[in-house]
Amino acid sequence: MQEQTKYRTNEASPRSNDAIIGRAFRWSVLAFLVIAATGIGGAYLWEYFHSMPETIVEAKVAGPKQLAQPAVAAPPRVHFTEITRQAGITFSHNNGAYGEKLLPETMGGGVAFLDFDNDGDQDLLFVNSSNWPERQADNTRRPTLALYANDGQGRFLDVTTTAGLHISLYGMGVAAGDYDNDGFVDLFITAVGANRLLHNQGGVFRDVTEVAGVAGADDAWSTSAAFLDYDNDGDLDLFVANYVRWSRDIDLEIDFRLTGIGRAYGPPTTFAGSYPYLYRNDGTGRFTDVSASAGVQINNPATGLPMAKALAVAVIDTDQDGWLDIFVANDTVQNFFFRNQADGTFAEDAVARGLAFDRNGSATGAMGADAAYYRNSADLGIAIGNFANEMTSLYVSQGDMMQFADEAITDGLASATRRVLSFGLFFFDYDLDGRLDLLQVNGHLEDKINLVQPSQHYAQPAQLFWNCGPDCTSTFIETSESTTGDLAKPMVGRGASFADIDHDGDLDVVITQTGGQPLLLRNDQELGHHWLRIKLVGHQSNRDAIGAVVELKAGDVMQKRQVMPTRSYLSQTELPLTFGLGNLTAVDQLRVQWPDRSVQNIDNVAVDSLMIIEQRPAEIPPSRH
Repeated sequence: MQEQTKYRTNEASPRSNDAIIGRAFRWSVLAFLVIAATGIGGAYLWEYFHSMPETIVEAKVAGPKQLAQPAVAAPPRVHFTEITRQAGITFSHNNGAYGEKLLPETMGGGVAFLDFDNDGDQDLLFVNSSNWPERQADNTRRPTLALYANDGQGRFLDVTTTAGLHISLYGMGVAAGDYDNDGFVDLFITAVGANRLLHNQGGVFRDVTEVAGVAGADDAWSTSAAFLDYDNDGDLDLFVANYVRWSRDIDLEIDFRLTGIGRAYGPPTTFAGSYPYLYRNDGTGRFTDVSASAGVQINNPATGLPMAKALAVAVIDTDQDGWLDIFVANDTVQNFFFRNQADGTFAEDAVARGLAFDRNGSATGAMGADAAYYRNSADLGIAIGNFANEMTSLYVSQGDMMQFADEAITDGLASATRRVLSFGLFFFDYDLDGRLDLLQVNGHLEDKINLVQPSQHYAQPAQLFWNCGPDCTSTFIETSESTTGDLAKPMVGRGASFADIDHDGDLDVVITQTGGQPLLLRNDQELGHHWLRIKLVGHQSNRDAIGAVVELKAGDVMQKRQVMPTRSYLSQTELPLTFGLGNLTAVDQLRVQWPDRSVQNIDNVAVDSLMIIEQRPAEIPPSRH
């Protein structure tokens, strides 16, 4: 989200005004010299300045020009087919909106792919919001979470009630992780108000929030969350991002309005910030809040109040020292980079690392985030989806892995992403060619935004950027509607995730809409590319192997992936890793670095299959399915 001026269209941008005034000034100086030489300067100058227009017409803002691509660089034709109803998904998100324009109505909800029943299929969880208390009658049905079990063929059955998830709250996001290492993935649901921890007991969930001590404050607004083992003790800890200090009374008192619309959703600049939570897993089913002692509570130096307005979290071992770092995307204030000090604490140094602001030194309306080695090199990229009229950020590591620069323009993301308002985004290899592509999901906050800003629409198509590789002028090339099918449908996109729902090796996509139905999109690529899917099972490390790094070499290309389902916006992707191989039919090298820093080299790899690798002595071979 962004400040009030970004909604207005009846005012020229400062940059446009400066350009117009500068041209007028230069011409006036020239006119003065010429006229003075002819002796009639005074009368003419008076007439010249007073004949200038009283108002300045807003100049259209154009994004940076992208370099032309070579003629041979064209994205492949990969059709995504929308199968939501056909697959049995009937869920519809309820944001509780009824005309008061309360800010949380614009933000939900998240989605997760997970195998909750351990049958090898990727199931689907949707996070729902709710009716506001003052609008909820006691005898009316309350919106709840929604869990769908996958039958293995990409069809889903609603098992919400039998799985114990018939839970109503003003939900936002979801984190999935086996925090007690019992072999069943658990759920953490963020919300406006108290959060929930749901323990998976053989496929049935039980609310253990109070016992675990992770509810958070009753008046907090939590957004994205991540399970991670930040202290490398073998169990999963929990990081929770919080947005702004909000209540209905505060929102109504601010009474934000837009010309031509009236009461509107206010920007985060009008709300105070908040602290995130960091919970250490004590290994007994309980967590300890170590937010203050661990160094993740950052104050605004000008006010001494909490600075964070966090919407997304990306967890990655940035410097490859074996300790997970945390990147936090903040909305309209600087981003945070928490570097793990390997002693239970973090040092925040986003400014020094080049991750705090955009290329112009400004904070952005940061929404979703993801991190990946998308160049198949040592270069790490951190992508952030931003507000309308702000291009997507793409911070790329420079040399030592700890200094970053925004390379969105040179990598081809600038012009196309500037015109949309982005939420969820992630790297994935949709065409299985061995290079990570980028998908971002878009949608505005105001349903009538087109009345005051003709270039903007409430529903906006998602954007898929094909990774052209190192031999192209720009890394990413935007695909067209003719090549991606139903992915180009306009939608009010928020959360987004991916998984292989039908065991065909390619990655399918789900996108949520605020106040509407999600879109489940089946990947129907027919390129004949080969692939390998890998699921890790930790033993000395956490059972989900979150934080493990897998390197795969095929031909002359080394691909690198980290197991980290927290990505996008409010959402979680599947745990298995997918490596595209293109036309190659063999893997030359496969190496796993587990979270405890032990290394396992895997031999006899069969392509076009799912390989399950357990953290065991090397003489015990991995199983194949």
